[in-house]
Amino acid sequence: MARGARPARIAVDVNPATRAVATGTEKFTREVCKRLPAAAPDLRWRFLASRPKTGLGVDVLVVPQRRLWSQVRLPLALLPEPPDLLFVPAHVIPYAWPGKVLTVVHDLAFEKFPDAYAFAERSYLRLSTRWAVTRCNLLVAVSATTKRDLVHLYGVPEERVRVVPLGIDPPSTTPAPASRLAELGVDGKFVLQVGRIEKRKNQLAALAAVERLDGVKLVVAGPERDHELSAKLRSSAHARVLGLVDQSTLELLYQQAAAVIVPSLYEGFGLPVLEAMARGNVVVAAKASSLPEVGGEAVLYYHPAADAAHVAQVLETAIDDRALRNGLAKAAQARAAKFTWDRTARGIADVIKELLQ
Repeated sequence: MARGARPARIAVDVNPATRAVATGTEKFTREVCKRLPAAAPDLRWRFLASRPKTGLGVDVLVVPQRRLWSQVRLPLALLPEPPDLLFVPAHVIPYAWPGKVLTVVHDLAFEKFPDAYAFAERSYLRLSTRWAVTRCNLLVAVSATTKRDLVHLYGVPEERVRVVPLGIDPPSTTPAPASRLAELGVDGKFVLQVGRIEKRKNQLAALAAVERLDGVKLVVAGPERDHELSAKLRSSAHARVLGLVDQSTLELLYQQAAAVIVPSLYEGFGLPVLEAMARGNVVVAAKASSLPEVGGEAVLYYHPAADAAHVAQVLETAIDDRALRNGLAKAAQARAAKFTWDRTARGIADVIKELLQ
């Protein structure tokens, strides 16, 4: 930077981090944004949201508006002091914003599994993604899989996409007391699946495998997006559907689980794999989409088209083979340690600086 030149001004839409329910994109926004000032102290950061939220780790300018916040209120709030670049970590790029912009593509599940989305939602996601492809000179994808999807489904040249993997912090929340399991109706040996209940998460395939194991149940923790699927899971004596649980309860579930299963047919990144690995869990996952990118050699895989008997066999090995379990637990924690939010924030800052040049 030339002597006397002002630092570049970066506006950040931190609104997703203020939502009450925190799934992957909300976690990404919160963890990355609070680290951006340290990742690039030479830039001037300004964070904006529609509602207040404690614990974000940065000063946030709250500009309230219930509807059309990103499309109307955000561009208006930026007019008095226009930034050199607008960063949208997990939201929609404002159509009225004329300046430089960068966004993150977390997945294209709405293209891979269109039936899982209502027509209006699917249409909006397609329209906003095509707008991002049109407006952004560079795009961030959270995995090589998502990058390939952008190239193949939207015709984005490979050289316009930067891959910045997600991260994870070492577990810091104290697990709930073991008595909490009884309160939830969870008893005996169980396999844990964490994530939204929806078809692409493939919980029914996990249940079909668990039903073949003696004395083992499937415990599902996550928001219930597909209520028909939730009802099917609840109808089995081998499944326990908990819905969204607090962090201390989730830590207890990870601690007590005989194994963690990630049966997803498609993930933009696969944060549940990383979260389980960081806790030293033995992870069984479908060898699909981005999951092998995250798990590497520290996860037991099965082909996504495998029948229930084969998946049950893999799960049984994961639960009963003590030597294998010990080796996988060590490998999982070592691999998970390479994925940090600090590294993710530095990767985002590098792409922002590339665009500013």
